[in-house]
This record gives sequence, structure tokens and C-alpha cells, in this order.
Amino acid sequence: MGAYLEGLSDGRIPPVVFVGQRVNALFTWLDRGRSGGALPIVVWAGAVAEPQQEPAISTVLVGTPEQLIGAIQQARPGDVISLLPGTYHFAGGSISVTRPGREDAPITVRAARAGTVFLEFDILEGFHVSAPWWIFENLHIRGVCSNHSDCEHAFHVVGEATHFVARNNTLVDFNAHFKINGEGAQPDNGIVANNTIVNNSVRRTANPVTSIDLVGASNWVIRGNLIRDFIKGEGDRTSYGGFAKGAGSGNRFVGNTVLCEYTLRDVPGRRVGLSLGGGGTNAASCRDERCIVEQERGVLESNLIAYCSDNGIYLNRASQSLVRHNSLIDTAGILLSFSETSADLDGNLVDGPISVRGDGILRDNGNMSTHVGWLYLGRHPVRDLFTDVGMFDLSWRSPPPRREKSGVEVADLCAESRPATPVFGAFENFQACLGKH
Repeated sequence: MGAYLEGLSDGRIPPVVFVGQRVNALFTWLDRGRSGGALPIVVWAGAVAEPQQEPAISTVLVGTPEQLIGAIQQARPGDVISLLPGTYHFAGGSISVTRPGREDAPITVRAARAGTVFLEFDILEGFHVSAPWWIFENLHIRGVCSNHSDCEHAFHVVGEATHFVARNNTLVDFNAHFKINGEGAQPDNGIVANNTIVNNSVRRTANPVTSIDLVGASNWVIRGNLIRDFIKGEGDRTSYGGFAKGAGSGNRFVGNTVLCEYTLRDVPGRRVGLSLGGGGTNAASCRDERCIVEQERGVLESNLIAYCSDNGIYLNRASQSLVRHNSLIDTAGILLSFSETSADLDGNLVDGPISVRGDGILRDNGNMSTHVGWLYLGRHPVRDLFTDVGMFDLSWRSPPPRREKSGVEVADLCAESRPATPVFGAFENFQACLGKH
């Protein structure tokens, strides 16, 4: 409402413009009320410095960009391509990954220890993966293009690249750090786990900005990642932390921490946390070439989503969805859109409203949320459960509200077991998250 009123006043006489700006500032403060101080560094989510290593079948050591490209081009099932510590700069074309691994012998590209190998990509796409059974781990990859439209993806996973795995990587400064889509076939059954996925500045581009952009593929698991500061500075200024769309099914976002505007603040535009359906898909790009539904049987579970100027969770033509035990803080809540959308909402803690538009079907199995009317009065009963949301102190101010016996057996965001009567939201005790790394 504030942005709408300010837009109406734009271009009019100075007193009207001033009133529009002040009303928008007031509504924003009532809604968001964030502290102006420096927020703590998030060290408990995403990549870690010393992950556990799997034994190598055949190790190929490389120490230059040319050696890495050569090793990938000649790779055989079971190879572990290990980069020596250092910085590797790539320019020109993508790094094509076309040699297939096997289920019993995947091909791995890795640093022996996270934080020792740095890849700089001055290219449109980094790794272009079109073959199955590849693993990428412990890499620090940064886009260094002076024109942000020239650094699209760290990984573009396409076609036959089934069973792709990216784990414990740090990916910085891309428009869509992971782009996953069909190319004659669909790259199903992938895993993106425990990565740190961030941008250090507003993306100066009108191209899509979505940290994990999954179109058409099915049965992916997006788990345990830190996704932060994905702000699109040009065009429609709408961006997403991650979505799955394009008529895929069985995709899961579990235990991720999504901080839409954490170090980058006060920028115009709309940031959405996670979505099943995104903004919709052109029929030609859909798995079924029709997109009767954008997603089927998708799951959003135990995610912490915070500091978003738009919806924390958005379901767009997402059929048979499960949205369970997520915590949404300082977002526009959860929105279900269009009659094709149906969802079970179970145990979510939502600092904002839960809304349905266009005849979507919502099955409310017990959630805590805030009526939008309270927001106009600056009241945030869910946010007030925490010690200091503005400074990302999510310890409980008082004993948290608990659900009746829910039957939820999966671990929470902080890898703690849930009791028989769990709290609403992603975690029982945020202190357990702080002690993870």
C-alpha cells in the first residue's frame, strides 16, 4: 500500500510527492521495523571449512585452469579431480561437463579442504553440466564480470545431467547461481546441499535473478543451504531465493536459511523467499509442454525465511504441496495463487498473513500467523516471540507456543529431534543452530 500511494504521488506537485513518500516510509516502518545496526555474520548455515571427505578411487591432481578443463574432458567414472590450493581464473566459454559417471562410480571435482581453492568466473556460465553422476564440493566460486548480465550461473545443469550433486560450496555474485532445466531430457534427482549462496551487491541486470532456478526437473533435494541477498536492481526488480517450476514434481526445499535482504537493505523491488511455481513458465519450457500445473507434490519444510519485501513462500499453480514447519519472519507471509494450487500447511510460524487468491485450496492443519490488519498498527505478535528480530537474535523471549501431537519425525532446522509436541516453525531452540559449526 505504501509503495502504491507513493507511486500515485510521483510526478505531482512537491507537497503531494512529500506526503506520498512519508506515508510509504511510515507503512514500511510499521511493517518491517528493522534495526539499522550491523547484523551478525551467519556461520552456522551453508558451507563449512572442514567437511568430511569420502575416499577417492582415482585422484587426479590439477593446478591450473587448463589442467582442470583437460581433466574434466578426459574424466572416467570414479575419478576424483582434486584442485591444488590457489586461485583459478576462467574467461571465454563455459566449462563443459559431458563425460558420464556411474551410480557406483560418480565423478567428483573438489578441493581437498574448503576455503583453499578459489575459482573466478568471468564467463556467462561456469560449469555447464550435461552428463550424469557428477559431484562438486568444497569449491569457492565467484563471478567477477564487470557487467552483471555476463555472469549468469556458477552451474548450469541440463538434459542428461541426472544425479548431480553440489555440496559444501560457496558461490558468490551470480544472477542465478544454480540454473537447472531441460535440454532434450530432464536432469532429475539432483542434490544441492549445505552451500553458501550469496551476492555482495545488488545485481545490476534486468535478467532473472533467482539463486536456485529449477525449471522442469523433478525429485531434486535443496537442503541446508544459506541463501542471502538476491536483489535484482533493474527491469521488474522481482527476485527469488529459489523456486521450482515448469511442471516438475517431487522437488523438496528442506532446512534452508533464506535471508532476502540481510546485508543489502532499503532497495526498491520485490524479494520472494522460496516458491513452488515462481512467476510461471512459458509452455515450451515446461516438462509436459503445457504446464497445467507448475509443480506437483512439492515440499517446503523446516526452512527459515526472513527479511523479504514480498512473500516468504509463494505457491503458484502448485498442486498437492506440503508446507510444513517453516519460520517466516519479516516477510509478506504465505500466498497461494490460482485454482490449480492445493496445499497442506502444517505447523508453520508466520510473521505475516496466510492468504489465498484465485480459488486455491488451503488445508490448515494448525499454523500461527498474523492478520494483516495488525501490521497497519505496527503489531507483530509472532515477531515478538523472539528476543530481537531486527538483530537476528531468534532466541525465544518466553516459552514458545507448542502444537498438539503432530507426528512430525524429521529433524528441525538445527538438526535437533522434534518432541511429540513441537513448537511451531523451523526450530525448537535457535541456540542449537548456533552451535552446529
